[in-house]
Order: sequence, then C-alpha cells, then structure tokens
Amino acid sequence: MDTADDGTSTAGSLAAWLAGVAFADLTEAEATGRIVDAIEEWAGSQGWRVYRRAPSVFPLPAPLRGSSVLDVACARPAGAAPVAIEVDRSDRQRTVDKLLAEAAAGRVAIWVRWGAGPFPPPPLPVHMVTREAARRAGRWHTVSERPAPEHSGAPPVVAEVEELPWEP
Repeated sequence: MDTADDGTSTAGSLAAWLAGVAFADLTEAEATGRIVDAIEEWAGSQGWRVYRRAPSVFPLPAPLRGSSVLDVACARPAGAAPVAIEVDRSDRQRTVDKLLAEAAAGRVAIWVRWGAGPFPPPPLPVHMVTREAARRAGRWHTVSERPAPEHSGAPPVVAEVEELPWEP
C-alpha cells in the first residue's frame, strides 16, 4: 500500500471487497454487523491491525462527555495513515462531521453507506463506499451489481409435450 495514500485506492479496495458481500433476510442491525465483519476481514487481509468501536477524535454531543467511537479503525504499517471507517444506512450529518474530524487528524476517512440509495457523496477528504441493498417485508437483502446474463439469441427450444390420456 502506498504510504502517501489519499484514500482513493484504499476506498477502491474496500469497495471491491464489499461488492462480494451478500446477505438475505437480515434485520438492519444484522446487515450492518455483516458489513462490519466484512470490513474487518478486508483489513485483516491487508495485514492491518483492526479495532472495532475504536475511540474517535470527535467529541460526544452534550451533555455526554468523552469521544465518539468509530465502527472500525485500522492501524497500518509505519508511514501509512490509519484508516477510520463508519458504517451507516442513513444519511447522518454527525457521521460526516466525525469523519471530517478524523481526516483532519491525519486518518483516511471512509464512510460505508448501504441500503437503497441514493447516496449523496460526502465532502472530500471523506471517501464513500456503497453497498446496495433492498428491504422486503422488513428484512434486508443485497442487490447484485452484476448485469443479467446475455442470451444466445437463438430461438427457444420447445420440447415436445406428450399428451396424457384424460379420463373423467
């Protein structure tokens, strides 16, 4: 990994990884958990240390005290900026503010948005990675980004149907 990564290649790598994540019939919390698990696997495959619910540089809202937490934080080899990742289905300004604070602190900030979209892009230097999902009967299912298979163009083959005797 390039130590001068502005986040573009890191976000692209994560997007490619999450494109392979599929789920069906999950609650919102279960779907978010599945995505966080996949992010942890992706970061581990890069050889990075992974921290769930890591402290953020962004403070909690009043009257609470302390700092917010990140869904996933990754420590990379010396010279490479850490990665701060938030996972949301909804469009939350607080998430954008948190990731902007992380970027200002020298981290690569990535917002993983999942759901039906549309997903308006956050301001740079926050990078967005999306995973399309649809809700049916209150449960979430991933949406394939693969195109439908092409057909040969040959006429369909119709099998001969044998008529069975009908007896009343």
